[in-house]
Amino acid sequence: MKRYCLALDLVDDEKLIAAYEAYHVNVWPEIKRSIIDSGILDMEIYRIANRLFMVMETEDNFSFEKKALMDASNPKVAEWETLMWKYQQALPFAKPGEKWVLMKNIFQLNG
Repeated sequence: MKRYCLALDLVDDEKLIAAYEAYHVNVWPEIKRSIIDSGILDMEIYRIANRLFMVMETEDNFSFEKKALMDASNPKVAEWETLMWKYQQALPFAKPGEKWVLMKNIFQLNG
């Protein structure tokens, strides 16, 4: 199993943040299925102010490239991602079009 941590910002607006959280209380079943089908075993998203932090635990053979290819051919995922961009904003240092940015692990207690 592998673990990845990623970050992203939300638009700093209380109403938009509340709406974003509401979508994540009832994530569309097709989105959950696409996450599982890509080899993600567990996923959690945390928020402080308008900053999001995602923890993903994946199968050993998971790849972001494979997930991107699967997502590109899934119209429901495209619909979800377009909708989520209304609430999200790229981190200041993100590459053009980049949403979630992979974080570097700098400490591990039992590593």
